[in-house]
Amino acid sequence: MSHSTKNRRMLLAAGLTWLLVVLAGTILLTAYAGSRGKEGAPPNFWPASSQLRFDQRQPTLVMFVHPRCPCSRASLGELARLMATYHERLTCHVLFLQPAGMFDDWVETDSWKTAAAIPGVLVHRDRLGTEAKYFAAQTSGDTALYNQRGGLIFHGGITISRGHSGDSAGRNAIMALLDEQASGPASTAVFGCPLFGVEAQNQKGTQKCKP
Repeated sequence: MSHSTKNRRMLLAAGLTWLLVVLAGTILLTAYAGSRGKEGAPPNFWPASSQLRFDQRQPTLVMFVHPRCPCSRASLGELARLMATYHERLTCHVLFLQPAGMFDDWVETDSWKTAAAIPGVLVHRDRLGTEAKYFAAQTSGDTALYNQRGGLIFHGGITISRGHSGDSAGRNAIMALLDEQASGPASTAVFGCPLFGVEAQNQKGTQKCKP
């Protein structure tokens, strides 16, 4: 076998190996982006134990966020788009998990600042995840919408996949309910990190989003 033939074969093998690595990575990323978070089961009526109060004049939306979940930035981005149109017709609370032993600055991440900058959004620390437990939220980005009578009309996520913004079924469902083009109840998949888990105990920073 000539030297040039051997080089061509080596280059071909290297090219095929690179192609397989890229293909495998693409498949894994696609599967990860589409992996759903654990579904919660919010009460059909606003929980009496909650320190929040639903608005008797207009619908009330609550979203639960893990402050260190990177893919929840997309959920907040979709919320910003929603509130840009409906901030005068919707009361909105965003609650950031604050586990035991974590100081306030652990919660005040870029996601907190993003939520606080959205017109009409009320931002809260959810110490020990108390409110999340009242609303049975399990995944960061979990959203529930209640009507003026305190009845649940939507539950789920408002992104198309993990960390990806776009025209989502969740945001469209909420818009239809607010425009009185649908009566609910409606539900969609939630894409995000678990609200409660070992990664919540890390003081050092953002964790990789986990299914």
